[in-house]
Amino acid sequence: MPMSYDLSRDDCSRLLKAGVAGRVALGTPDGPHIIPVNYAVDSYDGQESVLVRTTAYSLLGTYGRDAQVCFEVDQFDHEQKRGWSVVVRGRASFVQDHEELDRMARSWQPRPWAEGQRHLVVRIPWTEVTGRQLGGGWDPWEHLPVRRLA
Repeated sequence: MPMSYDLSRDDCSRLLKAGVAGRVALGTPDGPHIIPVNYAVDSYDGQESVLVRTTAYSLLGTYGRDAQVCFEVDQFDHEQKRGWSVVVRGRASFVQDHEELDRMARSWQPRPWAEGQRHLVVRIPWTEVTGRQLGGGWDPWEHLPVRRLA
């Protein structure tokens, strides 16, 4: 049976920054929802955050402002029975400052795969970051199927 290990904050950061897609979990009046999203990682004023683009009428746009949310990325190798998961918790906010949006546009901003206009940028600060790795003797970084390098 493989052992489970805590990942350091640096390992979590490295895996988060390499990713392209993850999931946001948030509560709504109808109960909790998990939403698959494309994302980017932003570091501004010493605070690292996950950025997501969505529409104002989406679940995240409707219920995400000032909500405590979770964001998760993970990968599993079913044959080797190993994997990893990183979770960020934070209070979501909507980025509306034009200078900040311009700064994001010059760097790596989230690029949704789904069609349609997604002008609302949601910021999830890394208030709490945790990660777990299942199985030792391997580096999750070396086994990423996709790796964002920029």
